[in-house]
Amino acid sequence: MTEEQLLHTPLNGTAEYVAALDTLCASARHSLRLFENDFDGLGFNSPARYDSLHKFLLSGPNSRLFILAHDTRNLQNFCPRIMTLLRLFSQQMFIYQTPVNLRQLSEPIAIADEAHFVRRFHFDDTRGVFAQNDPAGARVLKSRFEEMWANSHPGANASQLGL
Repeated sequence: MTEEQLLHTPLNGTAEYVAALDTLCASARHSLRLFENDFDGLGFNSPARYDSLHKFLLSGPNSRLFILAHDTRNLQNFCPRIMTLLRLFSQQMFIYQTPVNLRQLSEPIAIADEAHFVRRFHFDDTRGVFAQNDPAGARVLKSRFEEMWANSHPGANASQLGL
């Protein structure tokens, strides 16, 4: 497969979706934008996902990871690896939460380098698509993500409070 070859792979089930997210995260070079309901059960606390995101964030000071969720509690309470990355890379990684008025949005998306993306049709639907080398499709999804991001607020931070 050449760099420019457009490839859309249908996803049928959670395992295929998680595998596509693994591939997308491992292939990101400059930017990674992730939107999910709460990131539960999608491998965001796995050692492999941690390693690929860690490597991505180490790849350069301009690498950026944007995580957007309707509910960030799962990330904060059950994904210590993600929270470790947030502490280590607080200038490159951001976790935001959508406001109540955006909670009707229900199409999870992940976009890497404005060229590749993974999306499902609905939070409750395990079907989706993994698109590689599709900058036009990625631009549309990035625009949608940026609109949601602009109307959202920080949902987790790098500081750890407690006694």
